[in-house]
Amino acid sequence: MEYVPFTNSQGENDLRITKVQQKISGCFRSMQGAKIFCRVRSYLSTCRKQGMTATQALTLLFEGKSPDFMKKDEA
Repeated sequence: MEYVPFTNSQGENDLRITKVQQKISGCFRSMQGAKIFCRVRSYLSTCRKQGMTATQALTLLFEGKSPDFMKKDEA
């Protein structure tokens, strides 16, 4: 049997967490805070799609390293 996701709207799923955060806190306190939240969520979402856990992704981030899939191929 083949796995079929309940919804195929990946874009909607990626944005849902931002709306949930906004509903929980009421709003973002600043535009800068909203941008930082979105940047972190985007990084974690991309890493998850590449097979990394959030812990692995954040560990690399705090070590100042980039995941392998983000590194450019050197000619």
